[in-house]
Amino acid sequence: MEWQAKWIAPATDLGDVCPVFLKNFPARDKIKKAELLITAMGVYEARMNGKRIGEFVFAPGWTTYEKRLQYQAYDVTALLADNNQLTVTVGKGWYRGRLGWDANDHDAKRKMPAGLLAQLEVTYEDGRKEIICSDETWTCEESKVRFSEIYDGETYDASFTAVQGQAVRVIEGPFATLIEQQGEEIREQEKLCAARLFQTPKGELVIDFGQNLTGYVEITVDAKAGEEVRLSHAEVLDKEGNFYTKNYRSAKASYHYICKDGAQTYKPMLTFYGFRYIRVDAFPGGTHAAKPENFKAIVVHSDLKRTGHLSCSNPLLNKLFDNVIWGQKGNFLDVPTDCPQRDERLGWTGDAQVFVRTAALNYNVEKFFTKWLADMAADQEEDGRIGHVIPDILGKGGSAAWGDAATICPWEIYLAYGNAEMLADQFECMKKWVGFITTHTKDQYLWTGGEHYGDWLGLDAPSGSYKGSSREDFIATAFYAYSTSLVIKAGKVLGKDVSEYEKLYENIVAAFRAAYPEYRTQTECVLAAHFKLAADCQAAANQLAVMVEKCGVQLQTGFVGTPYLLHVLSDYGYSKLAYSLLLREQYPSWLYPVTKGATTIWEHWDGIMENGDFWSADMNSYNHYAYGSVADWVYGVAAGIKPIEEFPGYRKVKIAPIPDERLQWLKASLDTKYGMIRSEWKKDGTVWRYEIETPVEALVTIDNKTYEVSKGKYIFYSNI
Repeated sequence: MEWQAKWIAPATDLGDVCPVFLKNFPARDKIKKAELLITAMGVYEARMNGKRIGEFVFAPGWTTYEKRLQYQAYDVTALLADNNQLTVTVGKGWYRGRLGWDANDHDAKRKMPAGLLAQLEVTYEDGRKEIICSDETWTCEESKVRFSEIYDGETYDASFTAVQGQAVRVIEGPFATLIEQQGEEIREQEKLCAARLFQTPKGELVIDFGQNLTGYVEITVDAKAGEEVRLSHAEVLDKEGNFYTKNYRSAKASYHYICKDGAQTYKPMLTFYGFRYIRVDAFPGGTHAAKPENFKAIVVHSDLKRTGHLSCSNPLLNKLFDNVIWGQKGNFLDVPTDCPQRDERLGWTGDAQVFVRTAALNYNVEKFFTKWLADMAADQEEDGRIGHVIPDILGKGGSAAWGDAATICPWEIYLAYGNAEMLADQFECMKKWVGFITTHTKDQYLWTGGEHYGDWLGLDAPSGSYKGSSREDFIATAFYAYSTSLVIKAGKVLGKDVSEYEKLYENIVAAFRAAYPEYRTQTECVLAAHFKLAADCQAAANQLAVMVEKCGVQLQTGFVGTPYLLHVLSDYGYSKLAYSLLLREQYPSWLYPVTKGATTIWEHWDGIMENGDFWSADMNSYNHYAYGSVADWVYGVAAGIKPIEEFPGYRKVKIAPIPDERLQWLKASLDTKYGMIRSEWKKDGTVWRYEIETPVEALVTIDNKTYEVSKGKYIFYSNI
């Protein structure tokens, strides 16, 4: 791409006010095509003659800006008239707003200019071309957006009139790092009406949308100029039924609208919120004048195609499936974030690798992860270290099971979609990560001495710890082996010589078995068996089953062990016990939050305790998708739909459903590039009836008997 445009910014610093850049121009003849190429240092909204350009909100999205800044191309032919005005409002977004917890970083970002780069290429019917570029001839002015930031919300003054025709200046801006749009666009997806309006015991007016979501509220009011709407956001109510915001920490998540005269509708332009409830703090005519019909919640996330569906005879389990979907929607906003509401909203690598398989079952996330993994490769340090978050705004990294997203995510995306090109793009990153481990350990062939998150939020953690009781070096070495095995697999797909890694893997396994002949926790048993590191994997699974049963059929695992827990049990003959954990309703369990009214996945199993109290406010998100990874067990084991490594992307499929008497029926479907796969089972008298549909050749296993079938629909039976 050859840019003729220049980066521009307001000639005068506007402080927190978002600038709007303007360019007036005529159309000199009949237009054949007009295309706008545009990006910004921040997030932008562009309009042509007052009409919004494109559906992408928070463009240009969030990337590792120092190395990769996306630009967008829009066909604006239909928006042009004889005389035209192009306007672009630029907010801070992720580029210039505060992120994380470093105040110095925030101050440095605030001093950056609100840069814009725009190039309009007009082709006329007679073949002539005209290029209109951002340069010194543009003007700017203060927009009605008086403040906008990712964590702290937005203030919009509809009654404000700007001084027009202020000067812009040309600034130094990135060109070498500009890339075409690579990820999915972030878009408005659906609108939710208010489920109820009520007054809390404290006398506050609250709107409940019935669903924890990511997005913003659209208001419709009839008001006088200067009247205000002020809203606050919350995910939950406290046990007395009052509005609760302490878990947002320092994120103000404010919503402030100053009205103009007459009927009007407003929604935030350049920020988003995570919430289920809003408190009406100010409203034209007084808060008592607010009605449910004045408010709609707009759901915003990356524009992903839904591919997977689950349903069964258990209403609580169905609600869990629904919560998994909402958790993914709420946190797949250009990057896979941990949560969408508090002063964080970062692309945590540990959460992403935990959930990536489930993510690729629920939605088509190939493009989404391809872009995020490219940022990971760009952010990877020279020694191979992978950040805790991507984009790496924290500047820290190197934790086992977090950095291993560098190997796990590319491999899972390859299995789901069969895209070897993506695997090739990430292969050096994968190798460098394993190289980092190899050169940053105290003991050869083990990973010892690093700084790790351990089995984060493990329920067997000693008092005062978040890390669980599993040995950190044990976890680290297990993932060292697993990542090495994935480099070997990826290398073989790509036709690479991986003999060096095969020898390394053998040595890691031998060293692991020598160093860790016994297992002390559920998670240690899980990793030893699932990663095939134990000398006797069946014995490790047996020990796990005993541990689970001894503590009352409860899980005690955290971020590291939980994703594989049910898989290990079912893989080694304990499917009934795996179902017992899945169907458990008491704390701790997947269904306990459902019994407490959860509409998304929680960060803590007991984010709301049995007595109604909250887990500590410092780290208590109610939209934290990681534990939703259990859905991949339902797809892959309960319904039995799995890809075959030799035929990635479901070019050939394995279907081996495992029913349980506590469910009357279960249905799963997966829309692949080859067509729809369906697996259903239900009780039919004294037998199980299975309905299988496959668009490709499949290996169907029923009661340990395997059938090779071709494309089509099939019915099987087995005894209960």
